Amino acid sequence: MNLNWKRKFLTIVTGQTVSLVGSSAVQFALIWWMASETGSPILLAFSGLMAFLPQALLGPFAGVWIDRLHRKTVVIAADLFQGLVAVAFAVWFLFATPPHWTACVVLGVRALGGVFHTPAIQALIPRLVPTDELVRVGGWQQFLQSGAFMLGPVLGALMYGALPLPVILLTDLLGAVAACLTLAFVKIEEPPQEHGEKRHFAHELREGFRTLLRDKQLCVLLFAVTLCMVFFMPLSSYYPLMTSNYFHLEAFHASIVEFTFALGMMATSLAVGLFGHIKNKLLFAHLGLFGIALTSLISGLVPPNMTGFWVFAVVCLFMGGSGNFYGIPTIAYMQESIPGEAQGRVFSLMGSMMSLSMPVGLLVSGPISEAYGVPLWFLISGVAMFVITLVSLLIIRKLH
Repeated sequence: MNLNWKRKFLTIVTGQTVSLVGSSAVQFALIWWMASETGSPILLAFSGLMAFLPQALLGPFAGVWIDRLHRKTVVIAADLFQGLVAVAFAVWFLFATPPHWTACVVLGVRALGGVFHTPAIQALIPRLVPTDELVRVGGWQQFLQSGAFMLGPVLGALMYGALPLPVILLTDLLGAVAACLTLAFVKIEEPPQEHGEKRHFAHELREGFRTLLRDKQLCVLLFAVTLCMVFFMPLSSYYPLMTSNYFHLEAFHASIVEFTFALGMMATSLAVGLFGHIKNKLLFAHLGLFGIALTSLISGLVPPNMTGFWVFAVVCLFMGGSGNFYGIPTIAYMQESIPGEAQGRVFSLMGSMMSLSMPVGLLVSGPISEAYGVPLWFLISGVAMFVITLVSLLIIRKLH
């Protein structure tokens, strides 16, 4: 039995990792295409908005369907949908060169698949993994995903210099097919469904909210994370501009920043995977948020020269690592404490909270970054996240 769940988990996560490599390469190529040819923070901000808006608007409703349907089927359908969207955009290039803003639309449409894919995977893992192994498994899962995020941008940068963009887009479908094939052959026990009178959609939606609200400490943490992400999430759209506009460097240098960020994620994932029995998961989550705040603050202070770029790249190493220190314990805590039959809804609600912070942050950060430069938003974000995290930690200690 022990070997059985490990074999199933590794099969699934390997396929998902291959898919992530293709997706991150395509996403890097699309964003660099816009950043290098337009240099507009507003357009980059809009691309981030389109990538997160579907989850913010549709997440709670998608969660109900995830809990109603076979989660394996949901993941496979979402993977294939994202790959086919990229192929459709590639076909457009055969007839004409699309306007740059259409890449934002593609990122938004692809994100519709992610609305179902991410919470379905998060709810699927506890059906395979023993409860006392969830933190370590989360570490190993994040380790492989970090490797994908590390390899993807580098692969995207190399392909961008050697291949036409339509050819790069096809790698998204190839990765999706690999993920679907590995998942299709794994037998997974679905959570028990409630019998009796058929419940209404609205009732199940409210039940997901109630399940989340029962854990007051978790609610405080997620609220703090949401506020932090208002400041932090827009930064993911501005990384290419830090390289191209602030440091005046090329796509290869942009991929180095993505590489070091993912390397930091990989290092902490490996540490959690090896020594992952974390008792106070909520405390570790706050420590991770403090790390993100500090590294964002430093990023806003680096000078616009080559030395500053290398300092920025190293800081991104620790920024990526800090993200895992809050993300892995938080997900494991939820997988342990939330009933299996409601996890699709609760994880979707969490995803919506995180995604809703993106458009709010972009509405403020876009004009500020356009007028005063991207580094200022890094600086503002670091200060704000430090204060928010400190307040959250004090509240949770009182509740405890």
